[in-house]
Amino acid sequence: MIKSILIVCIGNICRCPMAVATFARKLPGVQMSSAGIYAVAGAPADPFSVELMRQRGIDITAHRGQQLRAWHCESADLILVMDKLQKQFIEKHYPTTRGKLFRLGEYGQFDIFDPHQQSRGEFERCLTLIDRGVDEWVARIVASRSPHSSLRHGPVQTAD
Repeated sequence: MIKSILIVCIGNICRCPMAVATFARKLPGVQMSSAGIYAVAGAPADPFSVELMRQRGIDITAHRGQQLRAWHCESADLILVMDKLQKQFIEKHYPTTRGKLFRLGEYGQFDIFDPHQQSRGEFERCLTLIDRGVDEWVARIVASRSPHSSLRHGPVQTAD
């Protein structure tokens, strides 16, 4: 059963805070965390990310960027990244993540681009992709909790 999810991107100020907030709203019992491969520790969420989440009634102003560390990877049940290159990087540097490391857009076969230093419109487009990926994962995680789940393959499995 998935009890903790780690979301990873590059800087941990644009995509991750939006993805964590979106997941937290849809899966309130799951522990959420985030980190960046090249994050500046202590950096706040991007103003466009804050604004877009605020429009949904979610406050992410307390978010602070943190650098990805081995203990993040070890403690998470599921690790979601934004693109194939991030997945390859983490698999190479943190080999114990294999089997629990996937793209947020894994099932839709898409990457989520980095909107850093782009327009608000690009952040909105990015958030649309995040929503799509979160919805796909939430559906799978919720289905895996069902005692009669037919979902017995892939990263999310029930304990038999």
